Amino acid sequence: MAAHHLSALLREQARLRPDAVALRCGERDTTYAALLRRSLEVASGLCAAGVGAGARVACIDKDAEGVFELLFGCAHVGAVWVGLNWRLTARELRYMLEDSEARALFAGPEFAEKAREAASGLALQQLALRDGAWDAWLARHAPLADERALDAEEVAVQLYTSGTTGNPKGVLLAHRSFFAVIDALRRHGDAWIGWSERDVVLHDIPSFHIGGLWWAMVALQHGAKLVVLEMFTGWQVLEAIERERVTKACMVPAMIQTCLDEPACARTDFRSLGHLVYGGSPIPEPLLRRAMAAFGCAFAQIYGLTETGNTAVCLRPADHASARAELVKAAGRPYPDVRIEIVDRDGRALPPRAVGEIRIHSPANMLGYWKNPTASASTLRDGWIHTGDAGYLDEEGYVYVCDRVKDMIISAGENIYPAEIESVLAAHPALREVAVIGVPHERWGEEVKAIAVLRDGERATARELVAFARGKLADFKLPRSVDFVERLPRTPSGKIKKAELRAPFWSGRERQVN
Repeated sequence: MAAHHLSALLREQARLRPDAVALRCGERDTTYAALLRRSLEVASGLCAAGVGAGARVACIDKDAEGVFELLFGCAHVGAVWVGLNWRLTARELRYMLEDSEARALFAGPEFAEKAREAASGLALQQLALRDGAWDAWLARHAPLADERALDAEEVAVQLYTSGTTGNPKGVLLAHRSFFAVIDALRRHGDAWIGWSERDVVLHDIPSFHIGGLWWAMVALQHGAKLVVLEMFTGWQVLEAIERERVTKACMVPAMIQTCLDEPACARTDFRSLGHLVYGGSPIPEPLLRRAMAAFGCAFAQIYGLTETGNTAVCLRPADHASARAELVKAAGRPYPDVRIEIVDRDGRALPPRAVGEIRIHSPANMLGYWKNPTASASTLRDGWIHTGDAGYLDEEGYVYVCDRVKDMIISAGENIYPAEIESVLAAHPALREVAVIGVPHERWGEEVKAIAVLRDGERATARELVAFARGKLADFKLPRSVDFVERLPRTPSGKIKKAELRAPFWSGRERQVN
């Protein structure tokens, strides 16, 4: 590829295979040539609206053609696509709109009212995605004719991930982040999972997540057909795999569990499916073994962060098929050009099997956090991403992730930060203090539990606390259970001992993080 840039990606694929299907959304097909043309119309419309290089363009919608047309339209003019989680409340979205300084907001019809509420009083342009309004807007603009010089280091997307303070941080990913791993695999003659233009790739993870966005861009880099689901349901995934003859799919473990629990799973024809890639949250070994038997395809696990441009480590199909059963407990080994180190608190490298913090040096690593130099300097040091995950390397270079340094909860692939939930619950008049932890859940990996201390003479129920938080937090962040205690354990410095709170729930669990 001439330039590791999303604009160049689409132009090249449209040149090589103009009539091949790039996107299959429901019954609608969009060819590579049509996707290029419509994205250039978007680019022209953005320019007419005064949105140019470096400007932030926010997007709130379920995945469909318009999301990808807007993404590539931004790439053509150098604007930054800001994918926002449509599951969030208007209050949560407003913070991100203000923080990103978005110049324009595109929202699907289902989220128009929420978008208006979130953007109320902000100086940004609001436009509709999809349906007649979207097509009419495109029709008013001829495809952008001018080609500009492309820079792989310019920011492509800004994806929000919450920090331990509870305030979301905008992760800045350059265009090169979407090409680095695949480029390294090619240069090293590594077939990985054997991508080709003949692949039919299922896209069922939302593009506002790095996992979904990266997966889609890798498929399009190879000229494959991307079968796009607006949102995940087990029966729709099974139906799509059989109907579309899907060859590659990517899911978080909760999605795999849901598919396996569908009655139709036993009747689904999986013969076309060559590879299933999974990651994003803990997976119990029995679930993995069950999935491998049911789907009958090759499995690969990926591990990484939004900050590492998604995947940095892979447990390959051969590892899953190995006679060494313990390998399925590993996260995998790093890709070519990716370095993994385990370090102590002073940043010194540790020997094999010594547990410390995992840090990652990858050509896909983020540029930093938007307008947050302190957090950037803390996480990204000398080219290394400090993950906040604890783990170790074995003698063969396999990475094992054994616990979290940070208190982040991963539930069904969603990153949930306790501090944000605690700040909402702490405002309840009956509570003196509260701690939020993640506890095991067979399907979702983890679920949110609140542990609360009531004020003297006050009463409250779990149902009341959840109702209090509803509307202030997205549904997936709401506590699924609440325990009431007399006091919370603390360190001498006054910090809550969350490891002590979690311990009874995780007793006997070998693996807490993938």
